[in-house]
Amino acid sequence: MKKAVFLDRDGVINRKAPEGQYVTRWEELEFLPGVHEAVRLFNQSGFFVVVASNQRCVAKGLITTDELDSLHAQMRREFEAAGARLDAIYYCPHEYEPRCSCRKPQPGMLLDAAQEHEIDLTKSWMIGDSGHDIEAGRAARCRTVRLTVGDESVVGDPDVVASSLLDASRKILLIEATFQPPISMLGKA
Repeated sequence: MKKAVFLDRDGVINRKAPEGQYVTRWEELEFLPGVHEAVRLFNQSGFFVVVASNQRCVAKGLITTDELDSLHAQMRREFEAAGARLDAIYYCPHEYEPRCSCRKPQPGMLLDAAQEHEIDLTKSWMIGDSGHDIEAGRAARCRTVRLTVGDESVVGDPDVVASSLLDASRKILLIEATFQPPISMLGKA
């Protein structure tokens, strides 16, 4: 079983569109500073990197699933060109109603990824910029990181608060490096 980092997309990897708008074309996707380096650090540290993103714009008819898949393929190529790797991308294309199991705060995308890629959710992290991301991570039994901008209040009781994905990656890797499992977890000699 592998450990993973689950990344929300808008607000974590790329700049969020203004309220009520959506990133529906490659030209609208603006990477946030340090995201390629952060993903590269996760790759080098043995994390399986998964994007898990609500994409209501599909249900609204603003983009097709084929167009979204194409945008995500381009995003993956951009990371590869920077020496980083996104191992999997999951998205919820549904509206708020009727409720589905994949739209965060539901943990469906994380659970599906765990089953399909043999991920140990208890050794994994969910990184997001909203309370729904934190709720989904907690429901899947992951540790959580909430990204904040400035003096924004923190919602969802995350395990870690960070200012950017790069800051989150450094904090997670420091926690992982200093974690010493109890002798009972190491098994008998």
